[in-house]
Amino acid sequence: MFSLLVNIPANAKWAQKGVTIAGGNRRGGATNQLNGPCGLFVDDDQTVVITDFGNNRIIQWENGGTTNGQVLAGGNGRGNGLHQLYRPTDVLIDKETDGLIICDQGNQRVVRWSHGSGTTQREILIDNIDCSGLAMDEQRYLYVSDARRNEVRRYQSGEKNGTLVAGGNGKGGGLNQFNDLHYLFVDRDHSVYVSDWRNHRVMKWVEGAKEGIVVAGGQGAGSALTQLYYPYGIFVDVVGALYVADYGNDRVMRWTQGDKKQGTVIVGGNGEGAGTNQLNGPFGLSFDRDGNLYVVDNDNDRVQRFSIE
Repeated sequence: MFSLLVNIPANAKWAQKGVTIAGGNRRGGATNQLNGPCGLFVDDDQTVVITDFGNNRIIQWENGGTTNGQVLAGGNGRGNGLHQLYRPTDVLIDKETDGLIICDQGNQRVVRWSHGSGTTQREILIDNIDCSGLAMDEQRYLYVSDARRNEVRRYQSGEKNGTLVAGGNGKGGGLNQFNDLHYLFVDRDHSVYVSDWRNHRVMKWVEGAKEGIVVAGGQGAGSALTQLYYPYGIFVDVVGALYVADYGNDRVMRWTQGDKKQGTVIVGGNGEGAGTNQLNGPFGLSFDRDGNLYVVDNDNDRVQRFSIE
């Protein structure tokens, strides 16, 4: 995930009732449906690009409440052809090339699809990688999480091997380890935030560090305000507040810089369900530049927008 411009007031509150802006029409493969969506990217104009995991495609919903999405990549059945995707988990838009960069997890590769009109350029950027999360910094270095190797690597354009920036010390619960890592965020100082899934925590690795710092959770799986339960999507705003999609607790939490001991619930946390004030397995999350919150509500096959108040 990549956004350097979201400045959210410390006392911000969000509407507790979300509005469905994509999917929400039961699970399926039509253009008004999603099937187990995972990651998302919110563009400057509030267009939302979603990894539609079960449909092996990337689909975009324009701002303005259209009922149907537009398929941008994949959607040609599951497979490993260059025209196909298999269980994509994350996506970002590279503004420089107007291309989509996609975690094509089922094919163990990161691919680029040209995003412009009328062109169909596709290429494999990195292969043999169990990728689940992507991020890009302002120098257009690409950061990719590898769940099999429990590490994050940074890639310059054209690089195949990359540079290790977090983890790489096997699977475990040490400060220099991960246990099934997923989503990423990179801040302006090139610190890398990682959702460390099976360790029920979010880690921050400062550039050049040999181990990370626990910035949320790390107190075992649970629903207390000090705990997370299988965290997925993460986002960091300009002042360093961390937002976490707390999958197992059906809520989104905010952890501020000053108090790392516990977070606050900003939306959800009202039990598992499909109500407007409920989530069922939140995955990806992001904000637009106005501070509205977007949450991929995985088990409800929808994306919810919670307006900042």
